[in-house]
Amino acid sequence: MTGGPDLYESRFDPGEIRAKEDVWREIVRYLERFIDPDQPVLDVACDRGHFVRWAVSGERWATDIRDVSASLPADVRFVRSSGLDLDKNVPNGYFGTVFMSNYLEHLPTKDAVIEQFRVVRQILSPNGRVIVLQPNIRFVGMRYWDYIDHRVALTERSIVEAAELAGLTTERLTTRFLPYSTKGRLPVNGPMVRLYLAVPIVWRVMGRQTLYVGRPRVD
Repeated sequence: MTGGPDLYESRFDPGEIRAKEDVWREIVRYLERFIDPDQPVLDVACDRGHFVRWAVSGERWATDIRDVSASLPADVRFVRSSGLDLDKNVPNGYFGTVFMSNYLEHLPTKDAVIEQFRVVRQILSPNGRVIVLQPNIRFVGMRYWDYIDHRVALTERSIVEAAELAGLTTERLTTRFLPYSTKGRLPVNGPMVRLYLAVPIVWRVMGRQTLYVGRPRVD
């Protein structure tokens, strides 16, 4: 993956990082409808743990290619790993929820995106879910390439196709969900984010990221 710690540390200033906490608390509150709190949760490419710190589960795991364990809550079990190697480094058939946000576009090829979904299917429990938040190049346009480490262009259709090729079936697809970035038009305080998420008609105007929820296919 292009870049390293310096790239990620420089992308958001301390004020933006603090604002992201308010944003993520409300996003995770919305996503709780797809999360079984009685099964383990895994946050892939977790960064500072914006998702996993708010996820309600008796067992919380997180992974990243960088050692970000110091940024995570004490009860989160951190495994340093590439997402593509997770089936070798975490229990298989174990997780009730696997979460990925703004990650697949960093993979080197479209084949790697399919492989990532295959790995996710491998580590999910039979009744588990994968939740993906993904910038959609159909709506983002050339801004998609503003980040030097973006490699693979994805739309809602290619996300579904990759997931299905990997043995997943689509449970929920919201083509327009969140704005592209907290550097953009998404309100960065809790009450405004909560209001945004409560009014889906606004998503049709401001949504640039797709929400995908899938389950292992029963063959």
